[in-house]
Amino acid sequence: MSQPAPSDLIVSVSGIRGVVGQSLTPDRVAVFAAALGTYLKGGRVIVSRDGRPSGKMLRHAVVAGLTAVGCSVEDIGIAPTPTVGVAVRQLGAAGAIQITASHNPAQWNGLKMFGPDGAVLSAERGLQVKRLFENGPLAYATWDKIGEVRVPPDVTEDHLKLVCDSVSVATLHSAAFRVLLDGNGGAGGPLGAVLLRNLGCELIEQACDADGIFLHEAEPIPAHLQDVAPQVERSGAAGGFVLDPDADRLALIDEKGQCVSEELTLALAVKYRLQQKRGPVVINMSTSRVIEDLARDASSECFRTAVGEANVVAGMRASQAVIGGEGNGGVIDPRVGWVRDPFAAMPMILSLMAESGQPLSELIAGLPQYSMLKTKYTVPKEKLAAVLAAIELKWPDAKVNKQDGLRLDWADRWIHVRSSNTEPVVRIIAEAPTAAAAQGLCDEAAALTV
Repeated sequence: MSQPAPSDLIVSVSGIRGVVGQSLTPDRVAVFAAALGTYLKGGRVIVSRDGRPSGKMLRHAVVAGLTAVGCSVEDIGIAPTPTVGVAVRQLGAAGAIQITASHNPAQWNGLKMFGPDGAVLSAERGLQVKRLFENGPLAYATWDKIGEVRVPPDVTEDHLKLVCDSVSVATLHSAAFRVLLDGNGGAGGPLGAVLLRNLGCELIEQACDADGIFLHEAEPIPAHLQDVAPQVERSGAAGGFVLDPDADRLALIDEKGQCVSEELTLALAVKYRLQQKRGPVVINMSTSRVIEDLARDASSECFRTAVGEANVVAGMRASQAVIGGEGNGGVIDPRVGWVRDPFAAMPMILSLMAESGQPLSELIAGLPQYSMLKTKYTVPKEKLAAVLAAIELKWPDAKVNKQDGLRLDWADRWIHVRSSNTEPVVRIIAEAPTAAAAQGLCDEAAALTV
């Protein structure tokens, strides 16, 4: 397995990402912002950032690029990614740029793009911006048409209201849960703390200042939370919530101090939402089969899309889904917005605990049980088609889906092989009834990448 070289700027349909001062420099950031502004044909654009210190510098480059092509910038400062989506809709903006590298380490940063609907830009639209960034032409304004910068009204309360309206706040106040919130220095700590207190929770805060100081690795997966997890049990909390730097992912720790697979954040939210209202659920090709089982048990349909938040959102709109998301801890509730939103997820999971009377560990144990393994390998682009063909030939009895790379399904297991959208690698993900079976699938597929 390998990481991208520091000199490689990752340019995708969702934005750009790289190591600050190496692949990600202010001049490239300004050009990319100008490309989005050109695509949006001017208009008002929301600009925000997560807590990373480099975001202060990159904000100037983003503002320069946008105003240079005549856009008016609405600067909302440090804000969670889902709040940016709310801001676009509430303020009637043409789009937005969130300055964030999401779950990447502290030396990374990047830009994430939004359209006028408050969702991340679709792949088709993102490709148009990518082409403008790489090839131009950029619509730079004359001296008298340069855009302005202002600070708009705060939309945080609008976001909180949308979230609180989706559950019974009275029920949660009665439950009076004690919970731990780990903001890890990201953009979501302040809003998460306010929300949980508004829901009647006794709160234990850890790193909830949006100062960009990470107490542990940025991606909130169990391997990175070994120091956080024991604090939940020691404090007598009913559970722990952990956010990533731009707060569009949610990780869980149960009351016994056990880290929960990031796949099960969405599962618990889906379970609760389908109890509220039956309806379609949309997930991506790499998300756990647990969601399909829950949908079937609730007499609801489950649809899969290509990996990527924009693809899931498109699928949700097409099917009029009641909930959707991705297995990285990303929950999308269309009542709140079209962005992965941990602030929508936390009240749903707490409501499930309150209404069932079960602790988090029992709710987890009651879900369908699978084991998932996520791996990644360096595969030259010119070799990818041959690798996929070889993997398909290896398992001729499997159900084949080529919507996003190659997905092979059997009655109780599956494997998905695809190029990453954010790293120059190929991801191989398998899920099966046992860890050994999932490992076996990944190993056999990986052997064909050499």
